[in-house]
Amino acid sequence: MPQIEFRSPRLYVDAPLAAGIETPLNREQANYLGNVLRLGPGDTILAFNGRDGEWQAQLGGGKRVDRLAMLAQTRAQDRLPDLRYVFAPLKHARLDYMVQKAVELGASTLIPALTRFTQVSRVNTERMRANVVEAAEQCGILSIAAVEEPVKLERFLSERDGARLLVFCDEAADVADPVQALTGAAAQAAAGIDVLIGPEGGFAEEERALLLRQPTVLRLALGPRIMRADTAAVAALALVQAVLGDWRAPLP
Repeated sequence: MPQIEFRSPRLYVDAPLAAGIETPLNREQANYLGNVLRLGPGDTILAFNGRDGEWQAQLGGGKRVDRLAMLAQTRAQDRLPDLRYVFAPLKHARLDYMVQKAVELGASTLIPALTRFTQVSRVNTERMRANVVEAAEQCGILSIAAVEEPVKLERFLSERDGARLLVFCDEAADVADPVQALTGAAAQAAAGIDVLIGPEGGFAEEERALLLRQPTVLRLALGPRIMRADTAAVAALALVQAVLGDWRAPLP
């Protein structure tokens, strides 16, 4: 487990980072650092951009901070596991929560999938991206998960790489040991993993049939209780990371 500095504020900066580089702060960043955190010129924070690792950076400016100067790299850039989280969108606060938890659990890509019983017709992907960045800033994460535009479930299934393992969480599946089921699918996960959580109304029968016809699919039950979609997201991603992902020791 890498040593992470949690006492210093962390800021995502969409600019190249290297020793000696200065990068300007936008108005929102300057206001946050200067007025919210009460930092001034000469104070230091940690900066990252999802590409060049994490850097100790010194604030610069006159009466107000307006730029960052990179001093030294504190952590090298890492890579997220090839784990895509595919989900039926939820409303507002619950979607914010689900996005943040998916990022904390190591998802590399977030894909809103519109199903027959999806209750949300419009998805604010810019708000999702803001939640991705906020979760990364708060939790010491270096890589920024990608956020894709909403897609109909049928189209997603027709365009996805069939070699990837599709973990399809279904409340109608027979209740069995999910750890054992995932362990048995370890050989199929080498090409990447897609974790799919449907809407709270469940999947339509034609959607379930289409899912079960996918070339590399694991239909998974998450225990004997019905979960809300945001809870199911946390449970499913935790299981996948523990059994197949980067929570376990690397295989020889």
